[in-house]
Amino acid sequence: MRELQSKIRGMDHRGYPAYKGLKGKYRFNKYELSIDHVQGDPFASPSSLSVRIAGKMAGIPEEYYKEKHRRVALEDFLLRGFAAGVEKISFQAKGSGKSGLVAASRPGQEIMERSACQVNKDNGQVLFRFAVGFPARGRSIAAEELEKILFRLLPPVVEKAGLYGNLNQKALADVVELADDQKAIRDQMKEMGLVAFVADGSVLPRESGVSERPMRNAVEFISPDSMKVVLQLPHKGECSGMGIPQGVTLIVGGGYHGKSTLLKTLEKTVYPHIIGDGREYAATDESGMKIRAEDGRSVCEEDISPFIRNLPNGKDTACFSTLDASGSTSQAANTVEAVWAGSHLLLIDEDTSATNFMIRDELMEQVIAAKKEPIVPFIKRVGQLYQEKGISTILVVGSCGAFFHVADKVIQMDRYLPKEITEEAKEAAKAFPLAMESETGKMDFLDNRSVYLPKAEERSKIKVMGTDGFSFGKKQVDLRYLEQITDSEQMLAIAKALEYLSRRYGGKKIKLSELVDDVESLLRQEGISGLCEGNVIPNMAMPRRMEIAGCINRYIKPRL
Repeated sequence: MRELQSKIRGMDHRGYPAYKGLKGKYRFNKYELSIDHVQGDPFASPSSLSVRIAGKMAGIPEEYYKEKHRRVALEDFLLRGFAAGVEKISFQAKGSGKSGLVAASRPGQEIMERSACQVNKDNGQVLFRFAVGFPARGRSIAAEELEKILFRLLPPVVEKAGLYGNLNQKALADVVELADDQKAIRDQMKEMGLVAFVADGSVLPRESGVSERPMRNAVEFISPDSMKVVLQLPHKGECSGMGIPQGVTLIVGGGYHGKSTLLKTLEKTVYPHIIGDGREYAATDESGMKIRAEDGRSVCEEDISPFIRNLPNGKDTACFSTLDASGSTSQAANTVEAVWAGSHLLLIDEDTSATNFMIRDELMEQVIAAKKEPIVPFIKRVGQLYQEKGISTILVVGSCGAFFHVADKVIQMDRYLPKEITEEAKEAAKAFPLAMESETGKMDFLDNRSVYLPKAEERSKIKVMGTDGFSFGKKQVDLRYLEQITDSEQMLAIAKALEYLSRRYGGKKIKLSELVDDVESLLRQEGISGLCEGNVIPNMAMPRRMEIAGCINRYIKPRL
């Protein structure tokens, strides 16, 4: 620590690049400070730093970090405290450019593993990663301002956020207990054959279209009696709510009554949520995948024949490629890709689907014979997906009652409250029989698809555009319609996974499943930091298998 202080004082008024001589690790009283990367200019991206607090010094009880679900909740809690602390000291040191900036990752409503805070499962060591804008006057070093940050402002923040004795121990215990309850919900869902659960008293509406915080004075969720299940949670005790069983479930109702709000909840709760979110006792099958039309995306050598076949131009839909997919072909590809990636639940909203992919009405069936129509509508396949593949579907419909014929459950949303109307819907549907030719034969998906991964350029840079996608070298990867990507940190992790695979397998043709398995194995063994080489680990959040596969499928381009 004294050596660092001496170095900084000796640099005062020197040219800004002299700061690079500070790289290294320094022992402070209660932690180790590591300066991992130093910015080359006061206007450049800020410097990367990290602190490590030894397990004995941190003093966090072992039972809080031995099990993974508890450890991730612990890391999330510590990170939120650390980020709030550094926000208060940011720009208290002055200078030009980004001088005085101190910033750490600010998680949203979801709880997930992040590189910005990691607790060692073996010894309880706490690691925080953060950024600091090294201060300058013009382009010369402002030594006293950096000394102020590292020796006066930062230590109290680190000690308050990382030492168990300084934490709000009751709040931490509540967070860990919620993690236990959330794991119990998912475990019991599997035992009961449920794909989703929404607890009574949950608040589903959000504050606004750009805020994930719960809406004030919103209608609380109450399960219909016919779908009510009671779970036994280790800390909360009895927890009642609506259990959505495996199979085909429709969500119906008038406009603005909460259909899409319920579906959005199911999309988001593939991840656990924080206390106070309103959805902390809601859960969806972790493999649940939102499916939609995606006009203009590329498709490379995919078997979409279960949904599209006999194209008039003679194109082989068992190995279909295009640089500009239509709404129906893109939704067919997205459905097949979700199956390949291992999803057991499809989440679909009629509003964002291609109409001709979903349904053909009776009049159209009469005018244009089924044999003349290449598209096999989803209504003919949704039952087969579950019966033959064990893949459930939750579908929001507002204008097409034909799906009543194939649904196992029908939920009506009425002023944000659910009612089960399966029997009424089935009875009403008898007056409108489906006049469609049924599909015969099993749904065969080729599960051994191989893809050609281009070689990565030697110095390919990654630039993330929020949740819309990223650039990788000279290529743009558009992922805006993978709607369950939570934030830019998860997007960066997906980009890093692609970079890792491109460097390892670039120039080869390899099974898509092997590529995704490789990344999953790496993440399981080394954690999210395993996606990066060297000491500088950017802020990343743990991605799902489904989004990694979705990224690869959109990155590769067909050779037409």
